[in-house]
Amino acid sequence: MQAASPHTILIVDDHPLFRKGVIQLIQADPEFRFVGEAPSGREGIELAQRLQPDMILLDLNMKDMDGVEVLRTLKEAGLDSRIIMLTVSDQAEDLIAALQAGADGYLLKDTEPEDLMQQLAEAARGKITISERLTQLLVVSLREKSRPVTPSEAGLTEQESRILEHLVDGKSNKLIARDMGIAEGTVKVHVKHLLKKLNLRSRVEAAVWADRCRRQAKP
Repeated sequence: MQAASPHTILIVDDHPLFRKGVIQLIQADPEFRFVGEAPSGREGIELAQRLQPDMILLDLNMKDMDGVEVLRTLKEAGLDSRIIMLTVSDQAEDLIAALQAGADGYLLKDTEPEDLMQQLAEAARGKITISERLTQLLVVSLREKSRPVTPSEAGLTEQESRILEHLVDGKSNKLIARDMGIAEGTVKVHVKHLLKKLNLRSRVEAAVWADRCRRQAKP
């Protein structure tokens, strides 16, 4: 059986020493392949669109462009890469802004190297990755907003509830469409509707909300 190809990674960060350290970690892990680095947001956008990597590690605070602005630009361009914020900021507003803009994860730069690579491996498999100490911060922030506390209270249809479960698994619209036997455009419409019903702005927020509901429902 042929081994799976390594997941390609692009790093966008304006700190050369940090980039070098992360590159060394990636190159030592056979599950990943480093394909490029960019010292600025604008160069990162250009490289991302040209290289089409499987994953992008994106700094939040850069001199030329805010990381969230870079994230929005890439998402609006339809880039299929998983984008993980890798930052020093543990502020709730930065975490929420990144998730609302479509980030597939939010990790802190002081994460232990082994833990970082494990979380990137999980992200590559479609999981949502958030540094452990920030998870509680996100839950508190979500609770402060006005929204339903269960899928039934939100008035989700059976189809929307099924799609929400797929979001918890970190699946893309394309994978959800394939698994459910429906059109990708139909999935996009359902995602839009369920986000509106839940008063949420991103897939990641919806996945975290649904996962919390699932945990609370367990005896």
